[in-house]
Formats: sequence, C-alpha cells, structure tokens
Amino acid sequence: MQQGKPYYAVIFTSLRTAGEKGYNDMSKRMMDLAKNQPGFIGVESAREDVGITVSYWETLEDIQQWRLHSEHKEARKQGKEIWYSEFKVRICQVLREYDFSTQKKDAQ
Repeated sequence: MQQGKPYYAVIFTSLRTAGEKGYNDMSKRMMDLAKNQPGFIGVESAREDVGITVSYWETLEDIQQWRLHSEHKEARKQGKEIWYSEFKVRICQVLREYDFSTQKKDAQ
C-alpha cells in the first residue's frame, strides 16, 4: 500500500440476502468508480458466508467524498433494501503494514 505513511481502511462486512438481483453488476460498477476517486489506494474482497471488503484511502476526507458520491449513495440504498440482511462498516487508520508471500521470495 503506502510505505511509511499512515492511511485509512474502510472495512465493510456483510451478510447477503438470497439471489443475485443485480448485485454483481452494481458491485463491479462500485469497484470501477472507487478506483477513479481521489485518494483511493486499493481494495481487497472475499466472500464465503460473510462478505468482507476492505478499501484503502489516503485521508478521511477522501472516504467522506466517496460516501457522498451519488452512485455510491444509490448502491447503499439498494444494499439496505435488496442485497444485505445486515452489514457493518468500520473505519480505521493503518499505522503500519507488513506482508509475506512465497511468490515474492521465488521472484528474487
């Protein structure tokens, strides 16, 4: 992500309702939009029973501007009405990161 500089993580955990109902198209659209927002750093996502999406941002102001984006507001509205039985959003400051990968080791 960003070495040496704190940044922010928005952690979105969710339980889905049954059926697709346009969810996949909206999810792709939100990913495409977020990637073009000022301050967007990256995103990681996984889903089994519980969905977890973590998006990374340079500042809290960048997160707020994404929250106010008109298409994102509509997606959140549809999420409450159609796609999610429950969800939780957490916003955290990332002070440090480190990683491990056998692929990085093999590449050296």
